[in-house]
Amino acid sequence: MSGFFKSLLATDKMVRVFCTGRLVHPVSIQLFGLAGGYDGFWLDAEHAGISTEQITMAALVGRACGLGSFVRMPVTNYAAVTQSFESGVDGVMAAQVISAVEAEKFVSWAKFAPRGMRGLNTQGADANFTHKSQADLARDANRDHFVAIQIETLGALEEANQIAAIDGVDLLFIGPADLSQSLGVLGQLDHAKVWAAIERVAKACQTHGKAWGIVPAGPAYADRCAQLGCRMLTFGSDVMAMRLGVQSLKTTFASQFSG
Repeated sequence: MSGFFKSLLATDKMVRVFCTGRLVHPVSIQLFGLAGGYDGFWLDAEHAGISTEQITMAALVGRACGLGSFVRMPVTNYAAVTQSFESGVDGVMAAQVISAVEAEKFVSWAKFAPRGMRGLNTQGADANFTHKSQADLARDANRDHFVAIQIETLGALEEANQIAAIDGVDLLFIGPADLSQSLGVLGQLDHAKVWAAIERVAKACQTHGKAWGIVPAGPAYADRCAQLGCRMLTFGSDVMAMRLGVQSLKTTFASQFSG
């Protein structure tokens, strides 16, 4: 879907997404889509071993449900970036970035010349399987593909302003769990240090006209982030949905589970 996330972020709309990684399946994606209200999802290739075949399937199912998709991955493998785009997702997100230099490297992997150094191949989904010319693919991909950088390390936090200033970065995405660990307050997502870091990222994004997102720790957390200008909130994951669904079933049939 041409410029899916970039188009949404160009409006005043809050972009609502979910995460899938452990249970990547057409049914789980469709269930989120049928629930309504979600705009898209991200595939967690950092914590789960997701194949290009799974990414291709997820992108197709998401598109059929009107959902955009992007892949989160560590900045360790250039090929994973281009393979994700050629599988048909709308964007990529770099995890555990430690500096603006590393963020720039990731952007260069995601863009064709003159902005980057991505390998030119028209046999993937983003070139409509050779139906686009090389020049058309490069132009459309550079214009439409979404690139996000996670801010969850001290290095990325210290250079958040420089990262937000990078041409080609569309969104800074805060990982509050890892950020709390980096700040020495592991698991204390409501700690003053974490909120100060969130506000620092929000200010950097405001300065450079970029959006930011986060995985909120609850409803009040989401509300506070929205008030600070957050544009992308992640509401749940495939595993969380399954766990809460099982708990709900046990609650519904509580009399049969007692004793």
